[in-house]
Amino acid sequence: MSGPSDYQPSNPALQWIERRLPILGLMHSSFVVYPTPRNLNYWWTFGAILSFMLGIQILTGVILAMHYTPHADLAFKSVELLVRDVNYGWLLRNMHAVGASMFFVAVYVHMLRGLYYGSYKEPREVLWILGVIIYLLMMATGFMGYVLPWGQMSFWGATVITNLFSAIPYVGESIVTLLWGGYSVGNPTLNRFFSLHYLLPFLIAGVVVLHVWALHVSGQNNPDGVEPKTEKDTVPFTPHATIKDMFGVSCFMLLYAWFIFYMPNYLGDADNYIPANPGVTPPHIVPEWYYLPFYAILRSIPNKLAGVIGMFSAIIILCFLPWLDAARTKSSKYRPLAKQFFWIFVAVCILLGYLGAQPPEGIYVIAGRVLTFCYFAYFLIVLPLLSRIEKPRPVPNSISDAVLAKTGSRSTPMVSSAIVLALAGALFTGSADSARASEGSDKPPGNKWSFAGPFGKYDRGALQRGLKVYKEVCANCHGLSYVAFRNLAEAGGPGYSVAQAAAFASDYKVKDGPNDAGDMFERAGRPADYFPSPFPNEQAARAANGGAAPPDLSLITKARSYGRGFPMFIVDFFTQYQEQGPDYVSALLQGFEDKAPEGVTIPEGSYYNKYFPGHAIKMPKPLSDGQVTYDDGSPTTVAQYSKDVTTFLMWTAEPHMEARKRLGFQVFIFLIIFAGLMYFTKKKVWADSH
Repeated sequence: MSGPSDYQPSNPALQWIERRLPILGLMHSSFVVYPTPRNLNYWWTFGAILSFMLGIQILTGVILAMHYTPHADLAFKSVELLVRDVNYGWLLRNMHAVGASMFFVAVYVHMLRGLYYGSYKEPREVLWILGVIIYLLMMATGFMGYVLPWGQMSFWGATVITNLFSAIPYVGESIVTLLWGGYSVGNPTLNRFFSLHYLLPFLIAGVVVLHVWALHVSGQNNPDGVEPKTEKDTVPFTPHATIKDMFGVSCFMLLYAWFIFYMPNYLGDADNYIPANPGVTPPHIVPEWYYLPFYAILRSIPNKLAGVIGMFSAIIILCFLPWLDAARTKSSKYRPLAKQFFWIFVAVCILLGYLGAQPPEGIYVIAGRVLTFCYFAYFLIVLPLLSRIEKPRPVPNSISDAVLAKTGSRSTPMVSSAIVLALAGALFTGSADSARASEGSDKPPGNKWSFAGPFGKYDRGALQRGLKVYKEVCANCHGLSYVAFRNLAEAGGPGYSVAQAAAFASDYKVKDGPNDAGDMFERAGRPADYFPSPFPNEQAARAANGGAAPPDLSLITKARSYGRGFPMFIVDFFTQYQEQGPDYVSALLQGFEDKAPEGVTIPEGSYYNKYFPGHAIKMPKPLSDGQVTYDDGSPTTVAQYSKDVTTFLMWTAEPHMEARKRLGFQVFIFLIIFAGLMYFTKKKVWADSH
């Protein structure tokens, strides 16, 4: 990649290999002695971060694929059983799901850095275009991966996005049919997406190799936009850039680990913990946060075909950036007007992301159209115009002069970027959070849960009491299809012994068979059995409950959420509060009122609940004071029942929560120590270079 190498290994075996396949020389010239500009700041470490994240995604994806079943009837269950029954399956799933968001965080920072410092200008045009191709492949891979869990948002997201291709004249319908494998999103669609999701990361890796190759041919850009002229302008890639990248990766890992171990559902959607149901459309179909700006552009254009063209053009236009911006000065560090318009562009992207999560109505549509115009105007009007009228500040003669003279402001871009990126994360998260809010209902009050926070644990007494409430009350209508009786005796659970779990299982009758005569029969439950459903099928459940099928409660505390609004979604990030689901379930159980408020009409056969969306719920009030007897003397009130059964249902939704937080604490200690060692090593290595 960096030209011929004079590297000769000392080991005879390596010499024999090198004469026939000079791969060691290639590695040495590309990643050891390769000359790196000595003025690179920490924004350049995101290249290494992206390489690291790509490796993590491929590794975890391959392992997850070994346990995944790409079938419409089994996909959702296979993911849940992977999380529950595979050793550290929850860790692999969290790493992969959170890793997708972290991958896009890093790539957006990487792209914005390239925009700010002019990394797309000559001689790096091909390098930039390859980066845009990688970004397009990432978006396709991320979309297909989001479909695979086969939850409600997965299914309907696939339906909405693939339907966009039908707007293409003549061939659109054929493309949609090809993607679907039929006339609607179903099992063939899932198989296609699984195959492509598995394949595309390896294609991304191939384009990354070309990207790095092009980088080594044209050389790295730098904050001053001055090409290296002498050896004083550069330092060897190893150890200088290597150790700096390792420090950057270790710091990024802290953010990554924060989400993996303490906020795994913060960036997801609660609806995706509901199995896909083609007959029920979610109230808000919102893509993942990293697609929101382009989704806003799509919805701001009233014509479907024009909207699709606008959405894809918003990405493709990046390929033409080297020719749209003809300014000779590369870095915005020396272009005052370009710098100001760059930050305005970043604000436009953030606001588009916010609008992408809002309902397409009223002022949101008007604002979306204005910001869409601003987005394209930046590339088609502002940059070409600035290249002709702007008078840049003097650029240093060399990189070494810039380093020694500390020309220009070196800290302002870093501080400004950090502020803007923090604002972006807050707005994206807040917008998605508000999109998931329950419409037309009161917000549930917050609770103090024993399992909340970085050191939270399940209250064993509450788990056992909650199990009793479930068995005596909830089990009459609701199942726990993902919970086995043996789970009651596992670490992190209610604290029962194996014998107690077996005795508990024996109280249930489980249908089994066929026997030797070919007949189905009932037998006593065993620890390996799962909690049986109270109804043989969904139709029977609907018939017994006024047409509404009671949901399975295994994941109910993850499948329900509500918006806490600004600024609580920011506070929740730092306090690690993600118990909106338990808050909602507990409030729902206590939210029944005998009479609806004046002016509110409830359909016949429904009951008023102030926390249920729309207030009309088919389920009658399930709990009343004194209904269940507690052996430990705890209050037998609706409030206590609600808290106990919600705690139990939180455990059924995430039985490995305590192990997750315990391992997270150990990982954080390691990463903090490792990052500290990398920082002081970097200071030592770079001491003479500054």
